[in-house]
Amino acid sequence: MQPYLFPYIGYFQLVNAVDKFIFYDDVSFIKGGWINRNVIQIQGERKYINLTLIGASSFKNINEININGGQEKILKTIKQNYCKSPYFKQAFSLIEEVLIKSKDIKLISEIASLSVMLISSYLGIDTKFEYSSKLYNNTINLNRTDRLIEICKINKADEYFNPIGGMELYDKFNFKEKEILLKFIKTNNVEYKQFNDIFLSNLSIIDVIMFNNPETIKEFLTNYTID
Repeated sequence: MQPYLFPYIGYFQLVNAVDKFIFYDDVSFIKGGWINRNVIQIQGERKYINLTLIGASSFKNINEININGGQEKILKTIKQNYCKSPYFKQAFSLIEEVLIKSKDIKLISEIASLSVMLISSYLGIDTKFEYSSKLYNNTINLNRTDRLIEICKINKADEYFNPIGGMELYDKFNFKEKEILLKFIKTNNVEYKQFNDIFLSNLSIIDVIMFNNPETIKEFLTNYTID
C-alpha cells in the first residue's frame, strides 16, 4: 500500500492481517488522496488536516516529494478538538511523537510511514515493515500486476492481501496462475462512542485512538470480511 498519513482503521486492519507490509513508496503520487492528509472531526463535522508539500505532482513518485510544514497547525487543531476525549493524553503524545520527529524528515513517504509504524506499535501489531523503493526497486519496470506478483514470489508468499478497492484493479486469476491467493479485505461497520450521538465513520485513526484504548481497538482490527 502507498504510505498514508494517519490512515483510517481499515488500513490498520490490513497491516494487522499480514506477516509483512510493504510501503509502496516508489509509485506515482496521488493528488487529492490520503498520502499527506486525513480527516478528523471538528465540532461534529468532518474536516481535513494536512501537511503541505513542495512541488507535489502525479508525475513524481511519492518518495520524491518533500513536505513544507504543517505539523504545528495539525497538533494545535487536534489539541483544540480532542482535549476532552477519554484517551487524549496518550493519543496526543503518540501523534506529537510522529509530527515532532517528522521535523527532521523531509520526505512525505517517510513521515506517512512513520505515522503507520508508531501507531501499529502502540496497538501491539508486530507486522514487519519494508519499503518497495529500498528492497524491490529492481521490479519497478514491470506492469502493476506483474510487479506485485514478483514481489510476492521474492518473499515466497502464497497469499497477497489488498483492500476491497483493489477488486477494480486486480484479477484473482492472474495471481492464481502464479500460485498466489489474492484476498480482498472489506472493513465492516466499526462504531464507538464519540462526542455526539451522531457517529462519524471512517475518520483518521487519530479519532479512533482518542476514544478507545488499545485493547478495544485490537478487537476492531479483526472486524472485517475477506472476499
